[in-house]
Amino acid sequence: MLIGYARVSTDDQNLDLQLDALKKAGCGKIFEEKESGRSGTRRPAYDAALAYLRPTDQLAVWKVDRLGRSLREMLETAYKLQEANIKVISLTESIDTSTANGRMMFNMLGTIAEYFLDLNRERTVAGLRAALARGRKGGRRRKLSDDDVAAGRAMLADPTIPVSKVAERLGVGRQSLYRYFPAARANAKKANDADPSTASK
Repeated sequence: MLIGYARVSTDDQNLDLQLDALKKAGCGKIFEEKESGRSGTRRPAYDAALAYLRPTDQLAVWKVDRLGRSLREMLETAYKLQEANIKVISLTESIDTSTANGRMMFNMLGTIAEYFLDLNRERTVAGLRAALARGRKGGRRRKLSDDDVAAGRAMLADPTIPVSKVAERLGVGRQSLYRYFPAARANAKKANDADPSTASK
């Protein structure tokens, strides 16, 4: 089955051109939407189209840039579709992965996408090695130094100092403080249960 997908970026733009082309191509079902072209914006109709596709189906778009709103996103999508054995037809560029030439073009896109993924992995590994060479480990940097932890422990030992004041003094939020001092959460809960008026402290 030939499945169509049409998208324009704003409500001011018209889908008619794409819809007419997809219907003429013989699409049995067409997913359409008007969503921003800005990278990171969700596209519900596009996600629905991908979920609807089966290995024997073909995805038709007016132009190949409908597969993504940036070069990287387009290439990664093309690579994933190829892995799922989904054939793609781009009406404007005349790319049809059911033909030898179309598969060659699509394989080129997949190869480029794989290159970008490998390059990103290499950069990540290089960044971690550079951090280790400087004495840092991967992951989020600690917010509290050993001296801060010692000071926090001393303040929390004094029942007259509210948890909120300890967190404020150390320059962290209450949840961050609880990660360093789990017992403080339990103590605060007991205090709140005993006297609800202290809940905000």
